[in-house]
Amino acid sequence: MFDINEKKRIVVKVGTSTLTHKTGRLNIRRMEKLVKVLSDIQNSGKEIILVSSGAIGLGMSKMHLPERPKDTPMKQACAAVGQCELMYMYDKLFGEYNLTVAQILLTRNILDTPRKNNVENTFEKLINHNVIPVVNENDTVAIDELELEFGENDSLAAHVGIFSHADMLIIMSDIDGLYDSNPKDNPDAKLISEVHEINDDIRALAGGAGSSLGTGGMITKIHAAELAMEAGIDMAILNGRNPYVLYKFFDGEGVGTVFTSK
Repeated sequence: MFDINEKKRIVVKVGTSTLTHKTGRLNIRRMEKLVKVLSDIQNSGKEIILVSSGAIGLGMSKMHLPERPKDTPMKQACAAVGQCELMYMYDKLFGEYNLTVAQILLTRNILDTPRKNNVENTFEKLINHNVIPVVNENDTVAIDELELEFGENDSLAAHVGIFSHADMLIIMSDIDGLYDSNPKDNPDAKLISEVHEINDDIRALAGGAGSSLGTGGMITKIHAAELAMEAGIDMAILNGRNPYVLYKFFDGEGVGTVFTSK
């Protein structure tokens, strides 16, 4: 039976839709709330690893682009600019709660080679010293996420959970969780509180891409759930538009959708 109190090492993934307004500019109030809650959870004795999207969206804003670029080199340029802004904000906000962050940029080929051990060792040292790793894909040298390989960092978060030996993966989305039908089309759609197996029926409930600023959607979250569950890691989808939902989740109030591992 799922018990959040048994979970110590937690990977939290936040997407572009959580961190930015529709304009692509940073949603300062929401980011401040998110950092406050994560800092409080870290102080309670949990070990937080943050997987954060948003670099491309922030780069678009800094470069005064009206919409998300369609060509990969321009996406990479936006990521390079936006990553600086993203880490500046995390460093500043977490620092207000006396917590230190570390930037870790990964590529898929690293995770598929023995060099992954170097990454694992770095994570362990950071976590043991109460540092919060902030992870993103290195979009300036890799195009995995840009070409939907990772898919808005959902699958990347699952891989991070696996090699960091996490107990829980939480994906903050722009929806309350997995529904039995599309809540945008069906006002009577019901939230599914727990999923114990990913089968064709569950996959059929997932749609296409999410917001115009991001690349993910429910289908990438279902794939991340498959990866996590197969590795013995529970996963939850929560609505990131109100970061305080994390308090409810850790208090066992039954919010979102929980995918329980085998």
